[in-house]
Amino acid sequence: MITPKNNAEGIYEETAMDEGFFLLKFNNETDDNQIYKREVSSNFIQFHFGAKGDSSFSFNNGNYQLPLLEEGSLLLYNPQRDLPIELMVRPGSSALSVLIPIKKFHSFFSREANYISFLTDENRDRKYYKEAAITPSMAIVLNQLLHYNLHPTVKPLYFQGKVYELLSLYFNRPAEIDIAQCPFLVNEENVAKIKLAKEIIIQRMAEPPTLQELSKEINLPLNKLKEGFKQIYGDSVFSFLFDYKMEVARQLLVSGTQNVNEVGLKVGYSTASHFITAFKKKFGITPKKFVMASTA
Repeated sequence: MITPKNNAEGIYEETAMDEGFFLLKFNNETDDNQIYKREVSSNFIQFHFGAKGDSSFSFNNGNYQLPLLEEGSLLLYNPQRDLPIELMVRPGSSALSVLIPIKKFHSFFSREANYISFLTDENRDRKYYKEAAITPSMAIVLNQLLHYNLHPTVKPLYFQGKVYELLSLYFNRPAEIDIAQCPFLVNEENVAKIKLAKEIIIQRMAEPPTLQELSKEINLPLNKLKEGFKQIYGDSVFSFLFDYKMEVARQLLVSGTQNVNEVGLKVGYSTASHFITAFKKKFGITPKKFVMASTA
């Protein structure tokens, strides 16, 4: 069941999926801060993802604030008390939440409970809180959940599959990095430069700078650029850019506002054949067949 709410407070959409879990989408396209509230009982585990802009949670009647920033996620669970959602979404911001009954969630990992620390018998009845960055792979799935254009009858099925994919990517993280052995991540100035590099290649995706040019523009040695980008975003610069360009192309094709040649040029392919090859490599289908399947 999908429950969209369009009003002066923006857009809130809730999708109830099989086996009792929910997908919540928050999108504030107004010029004012908007607040969304929802009751959530103590038997649910909550995953929150900042897709765009900034949001923040309020707890204990507004006495405690917890930010949900762009490219950040929060995992919340407290078996001792209900944790109702009171989320303030700033203008131009969007977020996505997944609510899953803890019994259902345990079933995902019943054979490998020790893989997830808070699922062990020792921690089963303890409250849990975790902040984590959103990886590029997770960002792609979030974009698909927020913007994919599907017939209403198949949206719940599609959303359920994508939520499983999102959670799989969330827990498929490398072992915690030893900060003492990764001084790069402690250097806030370097991290800011790497984030600037990401913004530069996104803004100029049709004609991105070379790694040498990018290194010079952000004033960071080439080896630091490559090492830092991999550490922060989990991928090389141009592999990240390729995934981003393909996701932009996919969304443009779904919108139907531009043809295949125009979309290819938009994301930086001077010939249609090169774009078609790249798109098929990423999605396993040609752009034309993808459009036909999307509009069927």
